[in-house]
Amino acid sequence: MRMRAFSSRFRQGLSESSFVEGRNIAVEYRFADGRWDRLPSLIADLVRRQVAVIVTTGGVQVALAAKAATSTIPIVFTTGGDPIKEGLVHSLNRPGGNITGATSSSVEAASKRLGLLREILPKVAVIGALVDPNDPISADSEAHDMRTAARPFEQRIEILQAGSASDIETVFANLSAMQVGALVVAATPLFSTQANQLVGLAAHHAIPTLYFRREFAEAGGLISYGSNLADSLRVVGVYAGRILKGEKPGDLPVQKPTKFELVINLKCAKALGLTLPPGVLAIADEVIE
Repeated sequence: MRMRAFSSRFRQGLSESSFVEGRNIAVEYRFADGRWDRLPSLIADLVRRQVAVIVTTGGVQVALAAKAATSTIPIVFTTGGDPIKEGLVHSLNRPGGNITGATSSSVEAASKRLGLLREILPKVAVIGALVDPNDPISADSEAHDMRTAARPFEQRIEILQAGSASDIETVFANLSAMQVGALVVAATPLFSTQANQLVGLAAHHAIPTLYFRREFAEAGGLISYGSNLADSLRVVGVYAGRILKGEKPGDLPVQKPTKFELVINLKCAKALGLTLPPGVLAIADEVIE
């Protein structure tokens, strides 16, 4: 999600607690640009400045770095996986300590994405799962869930790794040789920033691809299934505001999505020569024609 969209949703959440950036609150932004090695110094700078709240986006790596840096400054995170398995909190209802936030549960939906792709392409021999090795917690979780979901159907899953834009190019160039007939893109910050590249390569190589956020389908991708990230970003804004008013982060339950959206791009389906099953179209939240 672009910075402008993040700021809009985050500010919306803050405004629900009567905080307006530039009027009664100042927001300092820091960017790692996908370089995890920069996180400790960026967060250490915020700790030295004794900010009132640290809000992290960009996944579990950022949240874990913040948690490692301070046990006193309140932290509000967004993540795509299970915050308990990721080591962020001990409980969703009562996180405890100085940390809380919201999860989009994108990683947990990996098996559902596989099921949708199998329903669309029941005869595909090999399905690829594109993961980011620089985000090992999410990559391992999605790979495990995909393989577990595929086992009863004896579906062959090929785990494909891409840690950069050039790696993504290489993966797509090799799909044909690997006999990969369809692709599931894992939920990771890198792939969010490379949405246009992924959609363009999938179209160029004619690979039916399923993504984790609606922005991919809106950009021309075949199908997406996942929660609405904008809701999570609004929640962290609300939580930051509540903490600024005196509430303790450990008392605020980690928020999970209440709904997952299925978005289908029929124009892409027609370009790929696919006829989508009526049952899949019937349960779609939005069909782009």
